[in-house]
Amino acid sequence: MAAKAAPCYPPSPMDAPQLSVVIPVFNEEENVRPLLDELFSALARLGRTHEVICVDDGSRDGTFAVLKAYSAEKPALRVIRFRLNFGQTAAMSAGIEAARGEVIVPMDGDLQNDPGDIGKLLSRLDDGFDVVSGWRKNRKDKEFGRKLPSRVANRMISFISGVRLHDYGCSLKAYRRDVLRDVKLYGEMHRFIPIYASWQGARVTELVVNHRVRHAGTSKYGFSRTLKVVLDLMVVKFLANYSTKPIYVFGGFGLLAWLGAILSFSLALYYKLRGLKDFVQTPLPLVTVMFTLVGALSLLMGLLAELVIRTYYESQGKRPYLVAEELNAAPRLPRPAAG
Repeated sequence: MAAKAAPCYPPSPMDAPQLSVVIPVFNEEENVRPLLDELFSALARLGRTHEVICVDDGSRDGTFAVLKAYSAEKPALRVIRFRLNFGQTAAMSAGIEAARGEVIVPMDGDLQNDPGDIGKLLSRLDDGFDVVSGWRKNRKDKEFGRKLPSRVANRMISFISGVRLHDYGCSLKAYRRDVLRDVKLYGEMHRFIPIYASWQGARVTELVVNHRVRHAGTSKYGFSRTLKVVLDLMVVKFLANYSTKPIYVFGGFGLLAWLGAILSFSLALYYKLRGLKDFVQTPLPLVTVMFTLVGALSLLMGLLAELVIRTYYESQGKRPYLVAEELNAAPRLPRPAAG
């Protein structure tokens, strides 16, 4: 008879480190060991208990082998390996979920972030902030290939989100653990975590950090990634304003389409009654039918989205609000058993 597996318990608060550093890596064989050497040296100077979590995002070179050898030397290094390349956001999400620290600091694995800046980020957290975002003010990248598109994207993100930061693309940030508790990441949304945190009442600030030239490996960024960021920003804005009331978007678009149908039909009728044009001489009747159908479909999609949202919240036991604190709270009544 096979021996029964020992139960796996989560680490107690006494075992949890004060700081967790999360590093997604993909094909960074030449950079991993120098980065970890420098990082552990910087963490030792901070005097805080720590762990480092490297998430190998399906590397096809010797990155994992280097990490495996290093983890045998350093118990504070934890390694997560993906079977396939799922992207930086997925790797970041896996590292954050695995992190046990009171403070979580993500950073890049290409040696362009300076581990010596982690202490500065933590000092700003100690000033009462919940999120400190790095700002690569003197960025060591090509002007037109990386810096110019980044500036445009950052201004657009700040304008749409209302959270004014100069550098959303900088991975080096510091978060208090509680602001990441309910954050779920998809697409390229890891750069939008400060926005999620701010919308939940977190205090967000930024700090100028050092940025260094890449000496080994190749950049994983390109123009297509900028386009993905724009699309993800639209999703973030939609979720922020309409995640609990999608009928306002779909229904509003449907009513606008019906208004277009009324206007086009009225114009067609005006031409007909004045003897200017017959119905078959103008595309307005076809436009009327198209707007009518689009409006009906939009309203039906809005109703379906409302049904999905209500099913999600009620099945998950979630609430469409966040409570900061409650004074003289009455004891909560137990929920009736289902059946």
